[in-house]
Amino acid sequence: MPRFAANLSMMFNEWSFLDRFAAAADAGFKAVEFLFPYDFSPEDVARRLEAAGLTQALFNLPPGDWAAGERGIAALPGRHDEFSASVLKALDYALATGVKRLHMMSGLAPSHSAEAGEAYRNAVRMACATMEPHGIDIVLEPINRRDMPGYFLNDFGMAAAIIDELGLPNLKLQYDIYHRQILHGDVSKSLEELMPIIGHVQIASVPLRNEPGTGELDDFRIFALLDTLGYDGFVGCEYRPAGATLDGLGWMQKTTLR
Repeated sequence: MPRFAANLSMMFNEWSFLDRFAAAADAGFKAVEFLFPYDFSPEDVARRLEAAGLTQALFNLPPGDWAAGERGIAALPGRHDEFSASVLKALDYALATGVKRLHMMSGLAPSHSAEAGEAYRNAVRMACATMEPHGIDIVLEPINRRDMPGYFLNDFGMAAAIIDELGLPNLKLQYDIYHRQILHGDVSKSLEELMPIIGHVQIASVPLRNEPGTGELDDFRIFALLDTLGYDGFVGCEYRPAGATLDGLGWMQKTTLR
């Protein structure tokens, strides 16, 4: 059975953010992920993580001005100095929490822009070089443009090609099953093909992004496939509970019974 990580940005919203760690542990999770920890000190986040006995599976590098609509700045020409500072900020939190995977958002930019592509590749190189001495991977996630219009990295083939082109030992693919199904479909076959470069997996039902087992895919067969393929990383539960978080956790019990 996969190792599940509760996404504290989407789940357990009935609690304040720092209280979600204990709530997730009480619900049976052994690991957590979230979008951004930067509203709190690295020490505060680390204390809650340790007190709850949880492993930090993943979080994102700073995304730029999120409130103003930015969704990462890596592919934005002219923002390299700001991006470099954001990587160092993320490193502080990574060292405090012991996380081994950081997601680097690309930002909103034309996918076929040579200038954006060059900025993005330079940013990937810089982030990987900064994190490699600490044993931390950078993961790249294609995101569908229905949820995030104008996102630069919106194709799994493009992500795989960049990873292959750069050839960096700590550069991996973040395979979000929800985004994959919306973008391309063919989830099972692509998991088999891309497994050698996958560093992190996320799950949500399609199309409503609710609990696993409530959408058009057989999420339980996908979990079994991950086991068959030897995936030993975390599966991040990046879904929006259809109701109260605890009321929707029956899918986890169903998974353990299979």
